Amino acid sequence: MSLINEYRATEEAIKELQERLHNLSQDEKLKKELEFEEKLRALMGEYQKSLRDIIAILDIDAKNSRASRTSNKANQGSATKRARKVKQYKNPHTGEVIETKGGNHKTLKEWKAKWGANDVESWASLLD
Repeated sequence: MSLINEYRATEEAIKELQERLHNLSQDEKLKKELEFEEKLRALMGEYQKSLRDIIAILDIDAKNSRASRTSNKANQGSATKRARKVKQYKNPHTGEVIETKGGNHKTLKEWKAKWGANDVESWASLLD
């Protein structure tokens, strides 16, 4: 693109954006939201409160989720993951046997795609 074409395209984009800005500035909803934000920020400054403080005061769910996250982090150091148990799958159609701890086994996925997950899981037995 030549420089003059780029200039004209930018000029056109600016005109469109200015028109959009003008339309937004006339919107009553926007005016009310801006007024609310201005008053809220002034009130927050008056009481030296941050946005986090306001959320903590108003949002009960945020308190609960933060408390559970904190308790989960505290328990992570002492808790250990439970080891997965080995499952043995025996395919009655082919006689093939697979041993795996998880479901991310290539052949197991192929079997589930071919014969269905419920049928394949019925072929499983737990190994100790």
